[in-house]
Amino acid sequence: MRQASTVSESPRRELLSFRLGVQEFCVDIMAVREIRGWTEATPLPRAPDYIRGMINLRGTVFPVVDMSARFGLPLNDVASRRVIIVVWIGTKLVGLLVDAVCDIIVVTDAELQPTSELAGEAIRTFVSAVLMVENRMLCLIALNHLVPELDEAAA
Repeated sequence: MRQASTVSESPRRELLSFRLGVQEFCVDIMAVREIRGWTEATPLPRAPDYIRGMINLRGTVFPVVDMSARFGLPLNDVASRRVIIVVWIGTKLVGLLVDAVCDIIVVTDAELQPTSELAGEAIRTFVSAVLMVENRMLCLIALNHLVPELDEAAA
């Protein structure tokens, strides 16, 4: 486990980092239910292009979001992308299809930098903060905006 900080005065958070291509992102580990290998998803008609389909995990059916497609990044072959991070978004489970899980990072809130105003609203919708870890820049994903259909269902 890598620690981004040795400062102990502010509360610490744990983040799970993952890779999409050469870029690294992270999510709050408290939202993560489990990490599993790729399971073939059942496609859904008229689903957004970033929804790979639905999978069944021990009796619970939930959608799988292709994170590269969701962020508009170049798509890799699914065979090379073998990890699903199962997360809670509100009260719903969602699978995040990523290239690899990298690390657990311990940070303080002071180490999280706000997303630049120059980044634009579309980026700030997905990225709640950025942080530097060992000369790498990671984007903290705002899970609550990842799947707008869940927001609409909750309203």
